[in-house]
Amino acid sequence: MDSSPIYRLPQDTLHMIFIKLPLREIIICKSISKPFNNLLTSPSFCHLISSLHPPLSLLALRPPHHHTRHRHASPLSPPPPILHAFDPSSDEWLRFDLTFLPFTSLSPVTSSLGQIYLWGDSPDSPARSLVVCNPLTRAYRVLPQLGSAWSKHGSVLSGSGRRVLVLTELATLYWCDHSNNCNHGFDKQDNWLKFSSNLPSKPRSPILVGSSLYALCDVGSPWRSIWKLFSCNLPEFETTSLGWSRVERSEWGDVFDILKRPRLVKGVGSKILMVGGLKSSFSLNASCSTILILRLDLESLEWDEAGRMPLDMYKCFQESSKFKVFGGGDKVCFSAKRVGKLALWDNSAQGVFSGSGGEWRWIEGAPGYGDGLLRGFVFDACLGAML
Repeated sequence: MDSSPIYRLPQDTLHMIFIKLPLREIIICKSISKPFNNLLTSPSFCHLISSLHPPLSLLALRPPHHHTRHRHASPLSPPPPILHAFDPSSDEWLRFDLTFLPFTSLSPVTSSLGQIYLWGDSPDSPARSLVVCNPLTRAYRVLPQLGSAWSKHGSVLSGSGRRVLVLTELATLYWCDHSNNCNHGFDKQDNWLKFSSNLPSKPRSPILVGSSLYALCDVGSPWRSIWKLFSCNLPEFETTSLGWSRVERSEWGDVFDILKRPRLVKGVGSKILMVGGLKSSFSLNASCSTILILRLDLESLEWDEAGRMPLDMYKCFQESSKFKVFGGGDKVCFSAKRVGKLALWDNSAQGVFSGSGGEWRWIEGAPGYGDGLLRGFVFDACLGAML
């Protein structure tokens, strides 16, 4: 194929041809040949395409916890070095090859600004490494070393300014790429800053909105959970702890009591989504009638109902003891054991089922991991994402 006449065209001409294609087709063309891959991942073309095409918003899947193996585990069942992602705009699944990373037992955990963050085992270190990469350009970077306990128990968040946080029940690690002019009053050094959390319980479903962290915490008793919303701003000056505070208003009433097993999802702009099973009563072991999506406007601090799963769809989740929620913006995915497919709430497009706010539809063909309980995150695929 390298002798084809198209390869003899000037580079500027090839650039003009490819920029006419949608980003999804450009991604596919990268795999046609090595010359095309080199052309479409060159800094000049990536800079050009990033100014002309918006990122391709995908829903990427995380491997389940039991697929994350130790380096000395049996080699017969390692997780495949493939990132599976669903494109809601075309209703198709895409696969991103991660074999270019020199790590084993790769576990993608989150994404931001077109970059994927993964835990991986390095042959040169006994501890797991946190790696950031762009699977479209195959560029990657290893972040400063962390202990293995953080990879097992920490929740990884990333946001603008190339900021990365790893949260556990007792502490939070914070790292910022200072080469990107990210300065919060600290000395410019390439290491992690550690802060005590001072939270009443382990933070559930933490999210990063701008320069603020939000999480749900259980302030109840061992016999009854009482969930409340907490927030803190990322530190601008050197400190030893994060100043978490409860976010509440008397007008909210029992908004946290109507949902069973609530969790947070980042919404559009300054909005937060809270998702959970809608309780049929306030009793301790109340059953759920459906899955409800509530939306909090951080500017006005007012709640409204964003979506309610149709009853015909909820019947498939009713028999499962728990379900998983992931996504962000105006798209939220739901998975449960033995359902065999994903449910999608899409507040930006027309779907199959009409609920109360937004549209609901099924996502078929999700790669199976045994129990069908899938987790994931939003991946805004972009050739111009620089490390």
